Amino acid sequence: MGFLIEIQNRIKSSGLLIFCTLLSVYFIFHGISGERGLLKMLYLRNEISEAEQIANMYHQEKTKLEEKVKLLSSSSLDLDLLDERARVVLNLVGADEFVILDADDNH
Repeated sequence: MGFLIEIQNRIKSSGLLIFCTLLSVYFIFHGISGERGLLKMLYLRNEISEAEQIANMYHQEKTKLEEKVKLLSSSSLDLDLLDERARVVLNLVGADEFVILDADDNH
């Protein structure tokens, strides 16, 4: 009879240990691979880095376009740039001129 009581006590104490171990494994697993876990954090940091690079690229492009617009404003008109843009937009050339088209030209 004392042997059965000892077995029951061990089962109860080991059951608590097993429960605590499983609970710890559960939280560790979700802490690493859960929706707000470590792997998701690393993935989102990578996404943020890529988005910042794209934002910087668009910011540089915007800055270049703002410079061109500034050169075309009435207060500081660059006649060469105006002539170039008019030829590109209107598709005009002089009778004594040759046109060499560049495939990489984004005008």
